Order: sequence, then C-alpha cells, then structure tokens
Amino acid sequence: MQRRQFTLATSIVSLLSASALQQAYALTLDDISNTDATKGLKTALEKGALSAIGLLGVQDGFLGNDSVRISLPGSLQDAVKLLRTVGQGGRVDELITAMNRGAEAAVPMAKDLLVNAVQTMSVTDAKGILGGGDTAVTQFFANKTRPALAVKFLPIVSQATEKVGLAQKYNDVAGKASEMGLMKKEEANIQQYVTGKTLDGLFFMISEEEKKIRQNPVGYGSSILSKVFGALK
Repeated sequence: MQRRQFTLATSIVSLLSASALQQAYALTLDDISNTDATKGLKTALEKGALSAIGLLGVQDGFLGNDSVRISLPGSLQDAVKLLRTVGQGGRVDELITAMNRGAEAAVPMAKDLLVNAVQTMSVTDAKGILGGGDTAVTQFFANKTRPALAVKFLPIVSQATEKVGLAQKYNDVAGKASEMGLMKKEEANIQQYVTGKTLDGLFFMISEEEKKIRQNPVGYGSSILSKVFGALK
C-alpha cells in the first residue's frame, strides 16, 4: 500500500514538474519583466563586447582573421597588382600589416565606452534590441559609441601607419583619386579608412557573439540569459 502511494506521489510530482518546465519554456517576451529584460540584455552585451575585444585586441586579431582583416580598398587593387609586378609587394604587405596592427592596438580602447553604453541602457533600448533581430545590438553600439570610438581609435591607427613610408604616398595618390571621383572620400585617407574598418570589425565580432548567445544562452552559464533569450525562441 505504501509503495503504491509512493508511486502515485512520484507520478504527480513528475507531472507537476513537467508542467512547470513546459510553462517556463513557453514564456514570451511580454512575460519578461522590464527589469529582467534589461538585466539579461546588459549581461549579454557586456559579455559579447568584452569577448569581441579579447578576440580582436591581440596580435593577429585582425590580420589573422579573414572575416575582419583590413585590406587596401578595392579601387586600389589594380595599383597593388602593379606594385607587386615591379617588385614592391613587400612595401604593400608592410602597409597592410601596419593597418591591421593599428586596428589591433586600438580595439582595447573601446572597453570603457562599450561598457558604459551597456550600463546606461534604458528599458526602451533593451526591449527594442531584444525584439530587433540579430543585428539590433550592432545598431545599438554603433549609434551609442561609433563617433566617440573613432576619435579614440584615430591617433592609435595613425601612429601605426605613419611609420610606413607608403602610407603618405597612399594619402597623396588616394586624395587626388578622390578629387577625380575615382575613390570614395572615406577611403582617401589611410588613417581614417583603417579607423572605419576597425570599427566595422569590432561591431561585426560583437554581433557574432550576440548571435551565439541568442542561439545558446544556456551555454553561457547564466540563468538570466537563459530566461530572457529563451523567451525569444
């Protein structure tokens, strides 16, 4: 008799547990409180931002990553081929390496601005990003930090590229090409071009980290991430 009661009790507990689990996974974004939504997103964005900085802000973080490696503008590829043909390929490679080294040195400077953007996020920001799709975080960071980051990055990028003699010649030639409409204005200055590409690479890597968190919040070991991003499934 006692065994039958124990079996019945166990069955009831199992059913109740399954029901509770089902309800937990049935949560929608509307069921998540503003506090949890904001906290969950802040956790995700900070993790994503710091992870991206860690991946990019090291030697070969840009140069060794085909997804973000900074090359010379496409409009200069014919000139690059010509330089390589006449034995100047080493100088081209030196410039490309310097461009990427400048990006790698600049990225760690983004930490404070990105973290501050996360910490000052409003409830409206959080709800908008959570429901905004896979690129919403990129747009948030770009809107909040891109101009300020460009100011921080430019001197570091300039220091790296100005050591290479070909950089000044690039600016001379590209400036004239831009005046003639043969190059985009934002590509006519090597320092500004690299700064822009550094920002593009940083935001790209942050968005890649965000996608991973959205797809597998449990894997990041945070209950609040699981709760908030699980509601978006």
